Amino acid sequence: MCRCPSTFPASPRGPAGRTDQTDRGGVLPDPFVHLHVASGYSLQYGASHPHVLVERAVEQEMDTLALTDRDGAYGAIRFAKACLRGGVRPVLGVDLAIAPSGLVRPEQDQLGGTRTPARGGAFRDLRLPRVTFLAAGKRGWATVCRLISSTHLAGERGTPVTTLDLVTEHLQAGESGDVLVMLGPASELGRASTLRRQDLARAVLHRWCEVVDPADLLVEAVSHRLSGSGPGSSPHAARMLGVAREHHIGVVLTNAVRYADRTDAPTVDVLDAARRLVPLDLRHVDRGNAEGFLKSGKQMTEVAEEVCRFAGMEGRDARELLSRTRVVADRCAVDPRADLGLGEVHFPEFGFATESSEGRASERADNPRGFATESSEGRTADAMLRARSEAGIGRRYGTVGRQRIWKRLDDELDVIGRLGYASYFLTVGDVTDLIKQMGVRCAARGSGAGSLVNYLIGVSGVDPLRHGLLMERFLSPLRQALPDIDIDVESARRLEVYKAILDRYGGERCVCVSMMDTYRVRHAVRDVGAALGMPGGEVDAIAKAFPHIRARDARVALRELPELRASGLGEERLDLLFRLVERLDGLPRHIAVHPCGVLLSDATLLDRTPVEASYAGFPMSQFDKDDVEDLGLLKLDVLGIRMQSSMAHAVAEIARVDGIELDLDDEAQVPFDDPATYAMISTGKTLGCFQIESPGQRELVGKSGIETFEEVIADISLFRPGPVKSDMITPYLNAKQGWRMPHYLHDDLRPILGQTHGVVVFHEQV
Repeated sequence: MCRCPSTFPASPRGPAGRTDQTDRGGVLPDPFVHLHVASGYSLQYGASHPHVLVERAVEQEMDTLALTDRDGAYGAIRFAKACLRGGVRPVLGVDLAIAPSGLVRPEQDQLGGTRTPARGGAFRDLRLPRVTFLAAGKRGWATVCRLISSTHLAGERGTPVTTLDLVTEHLQAGESGDVLVMLGPASELGRASTLRRQDLARAVLHRWCEVVDPADLLVEAVSHRLSGSGPGSSPHAARMLGVAREHHIGVVLTNAVRYADRTDAPTVDVLDAARRLVPLDLRHVDRGNAEGFLKSGKQMTEVAEEVCRFAGMEGRDARELLSRTRVVADRCAVDPRADLGLGEVHFPEFGFATESSEGRASERADNPRGFATESSEGRTADAMLRARSEAGIGRRYGTVGRQRIWKRLDDELDVIGRLGYASYFLTVGDVTDLIKQMGVRCAARGSGAGSLVNYLIGVSGVDPLRHGLLMERFLSPLRQALPDIDIDVESARRLEVYKAILDRYGGERCVCVSMMDTYRVRHAVRDVGAALGMPGGEVDAIAKAFPHIRARDARVALRELPELRASGLGEERLDLLFRLVERLDGLPRHIAVHPCGVLLSDATLLDRTPVEASYAGFPMSQFDKDDVEDLGLLKLDVLGIRMQSSMAHAVAEIARVDGIELDLDDEAQVPFDDPATYAMISTGKTLGCFQIESPGQRELVGKSGIETFEEVIADISLFRPGPVKSDMITPYLNAKQGWRMPHYLHDDLRPILGQTHGVVVFHEQV
């Protein structure tokens, strides 16, 4: 049978070398640590945001807190950042459903009877056994990330269920002690304790001891002081203690937290009903009371003493139980910077794929993905970027005077080298080359067009020297944010481009970015209304009556918006509906793939982010765009633009009908000084013309009278919220049409503001 020490040795390391209970301003922290906590990122299960949980822990003078969300690590980075701000050590893990082993009957069989299908006839939220995995250090976090990914990718999308085989594969691939396994009331061990079957408990433990080192196996005792002797009661927790003591397995006390404050308990009832698609009824409420909140250490001490009394133990045993829980927390506390990589930068490995396309064909035969190989020894990313940039000078500028070009290039490469971003530029250049080789139109947008390096390596088609653009808008040593390049491609072929990029870099280095859909007022009204059993037609009408606003503003809108005041929605019978609606504000509802974000990193990407499949089947990180930026991962926005598809179609039709091969990017074929084009734009008949087709833009170009390409740029730049609110359009039009003289604060500003007639339009002018 399992034999392991009854206590765990303290970890020799922790965040910033901290393992002792350091004080804050002379006050010792609360020694208790919550090791099983679900936030709102346990989709439609937890009721509190990660930062709220951390704030509550700080108020209770706790120095360590765990986050073990259900089915994923969606909130892990936000939680880690909140812990950094609050001076709290984070413990990270995951609560996963696991396929039944067959040793213990499923929960619904224990309760007797059959379950009623949810709306639509679909069974939701199957009551499968659940196990919690805690990551210990950097290796443990990597193992947990990969276990989550395998769990999601192995089963049906939306219902992740791990298996003992998957757990074995990932835990035994690492080292002992990397991951701790907690078997709580929802596990098969907990169900065996509910049935008072010591033989089943022994069989379950024996099976787990074959998978993990017994020293890494924990029994989790939970008491919400429920009546009776089932899960959540003190007698059940006492039996779990007895099982752990009998088989010499480590034991911890948790509160299986689902919300920060006791008053948040009704919120989880609504979430349970919404998740299961059932009405809010006592039959469907999981909680028997409101004890599943983030309790203080003093409150958890009382729970420990009560559980130990039921187990026939003494007060010192309660203190020992709390001490063991603390030791596990010390062992698993991670450093957000050293272990998670917050603040670091992780770009794909550079290689021959980033060199000029002329020399790549033969090299790719043996190195199809082009990552760094032994043959690239001694060649740095900086040297490769310089070589590729210098090769682009002749192609872009010919034999014209190059002194200014070389000076600008040296300056940019110096900044890029100091920041360590050469691999970033090489990667984006490689992706751009890939898109062009597919015959897909593409163009860079945004501040990246101000970089000469981007122009020389083919990422951007805009000459920054010709247009007076500054690199500092895009990249500067004074800014900590990663550079951001958006690439516009044909919308009709966007998914084709995604697939090509994913194939090019492989699933170990490239996934899509996700985004979290959160509760706003309409979603909240629909879910709460359904939970309350209101008629579907009435719920739909109420939801549609609201504008697209935050859920927390529902009752304010009822008071302040005339159309809602007249609707009768403020009547007293709907007060409960709107109080519950406001409680759901901002809580995550479901995850979806980001419409344009692609994540590129080195071969350790899956050690830092769990992955699941999107609806379209693309691998998708569980972290959103803000999280991946905090992790220093390269997010490349590949946007599908319908105008790019229209242009490609027009070129294809010209070739088909007239036999003329046209290159829209060749200024000799499509000049920038065509009077007929500007005359057409000035008529305001620009429907279908990208960025100048809205009613306001059509009015502006008509009033302005476009004569040059620079004036098109100025008009597009003026038609933005800042210039419009500042009334910058009127003086520009007056000066351009000669109705008033341009106004310059000083004669030295004439060469700077002359192009825009005395009005500051561009960042470069500032």
